[in-house]
Amino acid sequence: MTASGAVSSRTVLSSADIDRALTRIAYEILEANKGPEDLVLMGIPLRGYPLARRLAEKIAAAAPGVDPAAITGQLDVTMFRDDLARRPTRPPYATRVPVTGIDDKVVVLVDDVLYSGRTIRSALDALVDLGRPRIVRLAVLVDRGHRELPIRADHVGKNLPTSSAEQVRVRLTECDTPATDEVVIEGTA
Repeated sequence: MTASGAVSSRTVLSSADIDRALTRIAYEILEANKGPEDLVLMGIPLRGYPLARRLAEKIAAAAPGVDPAAITGQLDVTMFRDDLARRPTRPPYATRVPVTGIDDKVVVLVDDVLYSGRTIRSALDALVDLGRPRIVRLAVLVDRGHRELPIRADHVGKNLPTSSAEQVRVRLTECDTPATDEVVIEGTA
């Protein structure tokens, strides 16, 4: 905050930008996987899950015969985090695995923002508890840098170099009020 307490805010991705990024990521996933076979998208709550559902819809549009609901799941990482004692308590979300499971599947973890890498490390631990995927890939809407662990995304909507003092806020119609799709960077003015 500045002496006046003002916080600057700038929109870096609009609803249309997010939609274009997700369309590109969906095609990248299909290309890397050489089609939709054995593909499972596991969204990390809170915003990774709706992004995974949107990606599944786009994959189904590009690959007829794919049931988006059948390839989408939700992976809660709350109890696998290494910072539970330092962060505010949050309720765990349900983990939902597609009926086909994840064993010998190509699992794409989906999250909104990649920052330190700790959430993804937690997701890998949670995934191992569910089964043994053949391959695990990572798709994120925003990669803002500042990694603390050797983790990188395979599919990125937008790379946003930020300072560690800035906040990247992803807002999605499925989980935010007001209902809007945008990515905003907030920091001191």
